[in-house]
Order: sequence, then structure tokens, then C-alpha cells
Amino acid sequence: MTVTIENDQLRAKIALHGAELQSLVSKTTDLEYIWQADPKYWGKHAPVLFPIVGALKEDSYQYKGKTYHMSKHGFARDMDFALLEKSDDSASFILKATEKTKAIFPFDFELIIRYELGGDGLTVKYEVENLAEDEMFFSIGGHPAFNVPLEKGLNFEDYYLAFSPRKSRLSLPLEGNYIDLEQRTLGQTNTNLALTHDMFKNDAVIFETKGLNAISICSEKSPHSVTLSYKDMPYVGIWSPYPTESPFVCIEPWCGIADTTDATGELIEKLGIQQLAGREKFTTKYAITVK
Repeated sequence: MTVTIENDQLRAKIALHGAELQSLVSKTTDLEYIWQADPKYWGKHAPVLFPIVGALKEDSYQYKGKTYHMSKHGFARDMDFALLEKSDDSASFILKATEKTKAIFPFDFELIIRYELGGDGLTVKYEVENLAEDEMFFSIGGHPAFNVPLEKGLNFEDYYLAFSPRKSRLSLPLEGNYIDLEQRTLGQTNTNLALTHDMFKNDAVIFETKGLNAISICSEKSPHSVTLSYKDMPYVGIWSPYPTESPFVCIEPWCGIADTTDATGELIEKLGIQQLAGREKFTTKYAITVK
């Protein structure tokens, strides 16, 4: 089942399964900005990553002396959310801990994802509540995939990534599924990056981000573009499958990251892990703006 929200400029569709954004269409140009999940390339649109981002070493972690097993990006993307609230231009979805989730993630949580249309943009808000007295450790992030090219007659290589502010950011390379901190370098995000399929030959391109950031997919051959912006989400992954030449690019803002090559496996020591006190709430958001 999907839920549709709209305003004068945009129409968005969100599935109850995974609370996943499935479509974002301009009502004036009829352009679809979200990848339509062709399984030939990648069968998802914009999954929610929770309660981990990326891969765990050996798909496992330790907490309070016990070992738990969890696959890449966590379980929220594969679970059915409930519709919490709906208006013409917004909708909220909720996922609560169950005995099944506690078997792999031993925390009593409530996750609310809210989608709000405003003007030429869509805001995605995450709220994680710790329902227990003990501390909770988790990660959360977005994984929206955008059509590239955005319109007929153009190619993938006609597009580039534009970063704001224009400054260098630390680049965190992957070794297999894991972050190799020893090989981190200064990425050249102070200039436009031409999109090529080869830039993803080592999987996602990952940067540390601080403060306010915006990343746009643009082309000099078209007036149409899409921008993802956020504040205080410490990492971003940019990804497209390789070597398959796929007609989409993901821009993924994260509060969390994959295990490092030297990770101990202890959840509380995991790079980028969020720590939430008992009975407290964590909130963050990102926005998608289109032209």
C-alpha cells in the first residue's frame, strides 16, 4: 500500500513497507526524480537505514557481552510501518520495537518518519525515541536514488555533482564493505565532480560532512536538477552500482557509517554510533529540492 501527498508543485508517494519514498514528480513538468526500482539494476527507491548504516563485520556486533546478528543497513527498510498521520501535503509513519526486532537489536524504540511537501521540495524527518531507561545505541540514514539522466535525450555522463559549501571534505574509502580510516584523504568537493560510472568502482564514495551541506545533481545541458540538503548529519555516501551502468545515483545522508576495518565489534565503540539517553528523543532531517 502507498500513500500519496501533494501540493501545487509536487506529488510524492510513500509505501507503508519500509516507509520508503517511491516517487517524487513535478506537477508542472511531469518529471519523475526518484529511481523507479527496476530490479535489473537495483530494486529499491529510497530505503530507510536503521538501526545501522552500512555493513557490520561478519554481520554481527556485541552489546553487554552478547553477540547479535544483523545484515547491512538494518531491518527498518524490510518492515511494514503504520500510518500515523496524514494530510494533503504530509504523512507520518511509525515503527515500534517487537520481540522479533529485540532478538537482533535489544532496545525498546519508536521510529517515526515524516514526509512534508513545501513549495518545490520534500522534507524527510526522522524521530527516534528511546522508550527504556537504559541508553540506546543506533544509527540512521537515508538512501534516496535519483534518476540520472533526469530527462530523455541526455546521458549519465552529461551530469555532475555540485557541493555547497564549496570546500574540501574528508573522503573515507571502503575496503570491501568496511571503512579504511588509514587511507582517508581530502576529497575535492571544492569543485564540481563529473559523474562517471567508474567513480563507483570501489563502491560508494563517502565523505565526512559538518554543519549545513547541499549536494546537487546538475547538467549544463538541462535546466532541471535535484538537490539534497541537510544539517549536522556527519557522513554522506554517493553510490551507483558498478560495473552495471545504472541510470541513477544515490545521495545518502547518514548519522552512522559502516564498520571500520579495525572495528572491535562492540556496539558502543562503533564509529558514528548515536547514543540516546533513556526516555529521550533524537531528531534529524534532510530535504530534497527539485527544478
